Amino acid sequence: MKLFIDTANTNHIKEIASIGIISGVTTNPTLIAKEGRDFQEVIKEITDIVDGPISGEVIGLKAEEMIKEGREIAKMHKNMVVKIPMTKEGLKAVKTLSQENIKTNVTLVFSSNQALFAALAGATYVSPFVGRLEDTLHDGIEVVADIRQILDIYNLKTEIIAASIRTPKQLADAARVGAHIATVPYAVFDKAFAHPLTDKGIEAFLADWQKAFGNKG
Repeated sequence: MKLFIDTANTNHIKEIASIGIISGVTTNPTLIAKEGRDFQEVIKEITDIVDGPISGEVIGLKAEEMIKEGREIAKMHKNMVVKIPMTKEGLKAVKTLSQENIKTNVTLVFSSNQALFAALAGATYVSPFVGRLEDTLHDGIEVVADIRQILDIYNLKTEIIAASIRTPKQLADAARVGAHIATVPYAVFDKAFAHPLTDKGIEAFLADWQKAFGNKG
């Protein structure tokens, strides 16, 4: 399983990238706006940090607008992936862009049918929103599992990016059911690194060392 970080905060990207566990970045208009910086400036900085897929999202609603934006995003760097919403117009754009060998990430996916449609349209990635599904009392992990089963049965090359990950458990569950990738916010990474038994174990080891050797030499 591959891990991406879901943020436009380049300091957070640098920190997690330095550990060696991420291979890509996803952004969206909300994350870019939160940083209050120019979109192209942020993307340029990200490409200098991570040598892997970087999703930049279109904001147009019509296929023609998305195609135009998508071509511009793709020109920014060889690793750019065009993030497109799961709509009829979005899938029209995906079809055209995929025929031009431009990578696409279909976002705001909430069902296995939507994921299948995106894959058939030529999407490189589909992003089911685990956390948002679970906010509405649906089983987001089950949706990821269903999508993986469908893609495997029909040998479709589209990869699943488990998105809207809110907790370390959702991350582990997405890995368990076969998501190819999970894109994870910085705060969830921070929580997933830690465990109280790890902290307790370190304290015990240090205390034992101090008892045995602390007063020597």
